[in-house]
Amino acid sequence: MSASASASANALLAEPWKALWNNDLSLTDKIIAPDFVAHAAPITGSGDDTVHGREGLNGWVAGIHTILHDLDFEITVGPIATEDYLVVRWLAEGTYAGGFPGASEEAVGNRVRFTGTDTLLVKDGMLAEYWANADSLLFVTQLGVRELS
Repeated sequence: MSASASASANALLAEPWKALWNNDLSLTDKIIAPDFVAHAAPITGSGDDTVHGREGLNGWVAGIHTILHDLDFEITVGPIATEDYLVVRWLAEGTYAGGFPGASEEAVGNRVRFTGTDTLLVKDGMLAEYWANADSLLFVTQLGVRELS
C-alpha cells in the first residue's frame, strides 16, 4: 500500500473514533487494537496516566458519559493523517450530571464545553496508541472545582 493510500485509510478512522467517544462502544472491537494503550494526564490530578486495552477504553468513555449526560464530540480540525498517525482536534459539550470529585453541587445541570487534540498511532488498520490532550482546566473550572482531592 502506498503512503498516500495508507494515510487516506488512517483518516477514515476519525469518524468511527468520534462515534466511539459519542458512546457507540460497539465500534471498539472494529477500530481499537487489542493491546491498545492510552496516555492522558488524570483529570482529577491523581491516579494512573494510562488506560490499557479495549475494556479500559470502554470504561473511560462510559465514565465520562456518566458525569456528562448528552455528551457530544465534534471534530473541528482534521483528520490529519500520515502512514502511521491520525490527529484530530475536537470540541465536546454535555450537561453535567454530578459525580466529579471536588465539583460544586451548583454545577449540576450546567452545560460544559471543552476542547482537546487526539494523536493516535495506527497499526495494521487499527488504533493502537493514543495521546490525549484536553483542556482540563477549562473543564474543571466549569464544574466549580476549587481543589482536587
